Amino acid sequence: MTTSPHAPSPAAPVASAPGGTAVASQPLRLSIAEDPHGPVDGAWWPRSRDLVTEVADLVDHFPVEVGRLDRLLFSRPDWDDPEGVATPRRVRAARGTVKTGSFPSDDTHLVVAKLASGRRVRLVVVPPGTSESEARGVMTAAGGPDNHRTARELLGLDTDQRDDLGHQAWDDDGAGATP
Repeated sequence: MTTSPHAPSPAAPVASAPGGTAVASQPLRLSIAEDPHGPVDGAWWPRSRDLVTEVADLVDHFPVEVGRLDRLLFSRPDWDDPEGVATPRRVRAARGTVKTGSFPSDDTHLVVAKLASGRRVRLVVVPPGTSESEARGVMTAAGGPDNHRTARELLGLDTDQRDDLGHQAWDDDGAGATP
């Protein structure tokens, strides 16, 4: 007996977006560098923290000229984790099923999309509640030819100053971090 490479195994939870596919009323908010060479290849600004719906939308609307998504690794803190619901190991979309998994270290703020060609695309996940101007700035920077910043740096999460021992550095009046 042969099985399709995308057939779910009995042990792997499979989830589908509502109605079996993502319904995008608006274009996918995605930027991908033409010639990536930094720590990230672009950025994705999902509309919600619902992993299944957003991954299905990403799969269905990922630019065909870039490739077809086969697998997706995600950072757990970027997504809601409903109680009692197992994190899906596969998500069904109109274009097919994509395997999903999470990073061992959770604070990356990335999705890594493995394409059918074998190429990996590292995308900063811009939080859905981010203002349009901030999100567009992150997306432009992440997909830009001169980007050498990490996801955390692009999102402004590496801003606290620490001394060599890992303690918060304070200015002379104790009011905050030193620049």
